[in-house]
Amino acid sequence: MKGVVNSVKEELLVTRREDKILFARVQDGKIVQLQAEDSDGGILGNIYVAKVRNIVKNINAAFVEFAKGQMGYLSLTGQIAPIHTDGTPRNDDRILIGDELIVQVTKEAVKTKPPTVSCAIELPGRYAVLTRKNGIVTSVSKKIQDEDKRENLRCILQEYAGESYGFVARTNSASCEEMTFRGEIEGLVKQYEQITKQGIHRTVYSVLYRAADGYLSQIRDSLGGQSTGILTDDEELYAQIQTYLEAGGLQDSMPLTLWDPDHGKMDAVYDISRTIEKVLRPKVWLRGGGYLIIQPTEALIAIDVNTGKAISKKKDVEKTFLKVNMEAVEEIARQLRLRNLSGMILIDFIDMKDPEHKEKVLQALERATAKDPVQTTVVDMTALGLVEVTRKKVRKSFYEQVKKGQD
Repeated sequence: MKGVVNSVKEELLVTRREDKILFARVQDGKIVQLQAEDSDGGILGNIYVAKVRNIVKNINAAFVEFAKGQMGYLSLTGQIAPIHTDGTPRNDDRILIGDELIVQVTKEAVKTKPPTVSCAIELPGRYAVLTRKNGIVTSVSKKIQDEDKRENLRCILQEYAGESYGFVARTNSASCEEMTFRGEIEGLVKQYEQITKQGIHRTVYSVLYRAADGYLSQIRDSLGGQSTGILTDDEELYAQIQTYLEAGGLQDSMPLTLWDPDHGKMDAVYDISRTIEKVLRPKVWLRGGGYLIIQPTEALIAIDVNTGKAISKKKDVEKTFLKVNMEAVEEIARQLRLRNLSGMILIDFIDMKDPEHKEKVLQALERATAKDPVQTTVVDMTALGLVEVTRKKVRKSFYEQVKKGQD
C-alpha cells in the first residue's frame, strides 16, 4: 500500500535520522512518543550464554560477561534457578564464579551502570508473554476488565503453563480469536524449548535469541486495527517492516504506507525535527504562560513548575496557581513518555494553600500517568510539598539515545 494513510487516530512513523532509526508515535496529530536506536539494533531482550566473572556479596550481585568485553549486572536477590550450560553437576541453585549461564538483557546500560541481565527469561508475543520466574505465573493484563474474558484467558494460559514457565495475557489478547491466541502461545513454547535445549550445548557468548529491533517491538505492541497505520519514508525500512508484518500475520490489521514525496517531506509534515529540538531542551512552555524546567540528575529527575507569565495582573492568585498546576499535570505526563524519563521523579508544583486543590492536582496526575503504557506510579506528596513519582526504567532516556549525535 503506497500513498497517504487516511482515517487513522494513531500513526506510527519510522524514519532514519543520521545513523539512527527513529520511531515516533502520533496521536491526534501530536507526537507522544519518540525512540531512537542504532541502525544495527541493540541488545535489549537478547538472550546469551554468559560467564560469571565476579560476585560481590555486599550487594548480592554477580557480574557476568555475556559478549566479549561486555559485562552485565545480575542481581542475586530473588533470582530464579539458573540454567547452567557448562555441564557442571549441581546440588543447589548457587551461582559461582566461572559458571556459564543463560541470561537475558532486561535493561540497557544507563550512564555509568552496565546493562542488567536476568536468568528469568521472557519471550514476548503480540498477545501473550512467556515468562520464566519463581512459581508458575498465569496472569491477565489489568487493563482487561471483562471478568468472563479474563477467566477464559486465564484457563487457556493454565493449559500451557510448564514446570518452569508461565504466561501473561497482554491487553491485545482481549480482542484476539482463541485459535490465534493458542497458536501464538504454542509458538512461544516451541521457541523457549529450542533456546533452553540448544543453549546448554552452546559456547560462552553465543546469542541464543535476538530480540526484534526496538521500532518493530513498538509496532508489535501497538493495538492495531483500523485506528493504526504505519508510515515510513525509507524504502529499506518499508521492506523490513512489511516482512515483519507478514511473518506475524499483521499486514491486514496494521496498514503500512511508503510516504509519497509529492506530499512534501514526512519530517516537515509531522514536525519531527522541531519536536526533537524541543524535547532536548529543559524548558517547556504551558498554554497559559507557565512553564516547566526538567532537569535529569544522576539520582533522579527534577521537574519544577513555574508561573511565568501566568501570574501577571491576576487578583485570585490561588486560583491561578491551581490552573497552572493542572496545565502542568497534562504536560508532565506527556513529557515523561516523550522523553522516556524513568526512575525516581520529583515534581515541585506551585505551592497551594488549599488542601482540596492539592488533592485535585494529585488525582489529576494519577489519571494522566495511568494512560502511560510504561508502569508509572504517583507515590505521594512529601512534607516539603514535592510530589514523588516512579516510572519503570527499561530503555535509556531519549536524550541518552541521541546524545552521541548531539555532543
